[in-house]
Amino acid sequence: MNATMDAVANIGLLTETARAKLNLALHVVGRRHDGYHDLDTVVAFPTVSDTLSAEPSRTLSLEVEGPFAAALDAGADNLVIRAAEALRAATGCREGAAIRLVKRLPVASGIGGGSADAAAALRMLTRLWNLDLEDEALSAIAGPLGADVPMCLHSEPLRARGTGHDIERLPALPDAAVVLVNSRAMLATPAVFRTLGLAAGDRDEARAVPDHSFAWRDAADLAAWLMETRNDLEPPARRLEPSIDGVLAALNAMPGALLARLSGSGATCFAVFADLGEARHAAAKIADARPEWWVESAPLSG
Repeated sequence: MNATMDAVANIGLLTETARAKLNLALHVVGRRHDGYHDLDTVVAFPTVSDTLSAEPSRTLSLEVEGPFAAALDAGADNLVIRAAEALRAATGCREGAAIRLVKRLPVASGIGGGSADAAAALRMLTRLWNLDLEDEALSAIAGPLGADVPMCLHSEPLRARGTGHDIERLPALPDAAVVLVNSRAMLATPAVFRTLGLAAGDRDEARAVPDHSFAWRDAADLAAWLMETRNDLEPPARRLEPSIDGVLAALNAMPGALLARLSGSGATCFAVFADLGEARHAAAKIADARPEWWVESAPLSG
């Protein structure tokens, strides 16, 4: 066994959390001639997550379990495996890993579940394989895996522009909580962007997120600023998936809800609350009324 394998063997089982990515605001600035859209988005990572674990192995494998495991293929096209292969290719590492993913976040739901899983895999395997990589190098590996993966590497409040790779870390968010609700509808992001209907070359910097210090005093201050912003993908997503209307109505009806909005391309919606107790009460009330929906409450960050 070589020195690298010795180091790997001594690490044993590792775990990593893959937090949901919540687009608090998402402005589409324009569409490029290559077909990609330039975005300006403010992102948070509430404490709702998938969980990954890995241990040394001579081969690379993935086992998926959990409430949403049936919606995923654990083969070569899974973003976790693709992330692992990209990390090995970039570093020349030849080690394997037995990876286990507990899939608690709904798939194709606008909260970056697959991207969060890929980012968590990169962080975890870097440790498991004893790789010495700077943040910039890891971000370079993450980028080709998807626009959200570099954001999810950080899993902390940030603003991302362009195709998602121009990242600015933000100050800590105020104490706040969120309720996340999904009707278990799956929305394909490309379809939502097509429905948005921007022509190639259509760009207007006035569509960017309003300038702000991003140092909110409290949850009410955050919600007041969010009311000056929007999610440009919400109207086309609502046209494609009418159940979003009912989810937003349910969230807006909850006592203490400061703002309700779609996250990303949907169909997950969220509401901001000043108090975690209020958020938990709202989540329980919605879950009782609509047991077929996916409903979670959590601190907005932490």
